[in-house]
Amino acid sequence: MDEKKEELERRLSEMLTEGELERSEREERKLRQISPQYEIRIQTSLDPIVEETHRYRRIGQELDDRYDKYLERTKKRKEES
Repeated sequence: MDEKKEELERRLSEMLTEGELERSEREERKLRQISPQYEIRIQTSLDPIVEETHRYRRIGQELDDRYDKYLERTKKRKEES
């Protein structure tokens, strides 16, 4: 009786693991069929960070000049192009 039980357990575990493998293969196939995502970049003539910084500076004064380096870099890029 124990032999039959052990045999049934072995067959059951084989069936379960085979089913899992088939399921993972199906998932892999589904992933391969999905088209890749594309990144779309839009080049603008105005930098929104620079524009917003200029607006805020018209309203008030910054305590720390944290955006100065960024503004300098954008000026250099603008002059190069």
